[in-house]
Amino acid sequence: MFKCILAPDSFKESLSAMEVVEHMETGIRRVLPDAEVVKVPMADGGEGITDALVNATGGKIISLQVTGPLSEPVDSYFGILGDGKTAIIEMAAASGLALVPPHRRDPFVTTTYGTGELIKAALDQGCSKIIIGIGGSATNDGGAGMAQSLGARLLDTGGNQIRPGTVGLGDLVRIDLSGLDPRIQSVEIFVASDVQNPLCGLTGAAYVYGPQKGATPQTVEVLDSLLG
Repeated sequence: MFKCILAPDSFKESLSAMEVVEHMETGIRRVLPDAEVVKVPMADGGEGITDALVNATGGKIISLQVTGPLSEPVDSYFGILGDGKTAIIEMAAASGLALVPPHRRDPFVTTTYGTGELIKAALDQGCSKIIIGIGGSATNDGGAGMAQSLGARLLDTGGNQIRPGTVGLGDLVRIDLSGLDPRIQSVEIFVASDVQNPLCGLTGAAYVYGPQKGATPQTVEVLDSLLG
């Protein structure tokens, strides 16, 4: 008997890793109907990491609506692993590239606010550990929106909250953390990523990943300066 182990990553903006293995199994069974098929969907910190870890640990998916990258409501989700206390969140599910039509991709305005809402929802579930997969995002705001949704106030010269997206960072003069959700202090937060790029510079977030999010060669330098 043949034994086939299927361990693909997702196909970006096309299929989740779980959907990929389902299609692979269908193809295998057309040729080898009696084969033993072991499905182990993988993820690199981007789309699919929630399904991969929830399936591997016998956890569960929590569905909810959050603020999407364009500041519009989107249907989203996060996972709680089999231990019942570890949440798995993927930025792509709340602030992801697949949630923004190609003609509307603009890292100056897209926000991570919804990712913060997922973190808050995980805290509401009593999770004491949070894993955040940061791949596949449509954003370049340095986590500003995420911080705002958790209670931080990022203020301009008039004492008003800055605008969503990287563009708002140009107005930032003061950060007020007095309203930050106090539960953040008591949880462990881990970042899941397969890269080691710094935040700024020629190998940083704007220069390397900005173009896929809608930045042009002329605007990546501005994005980079706003992050700095």
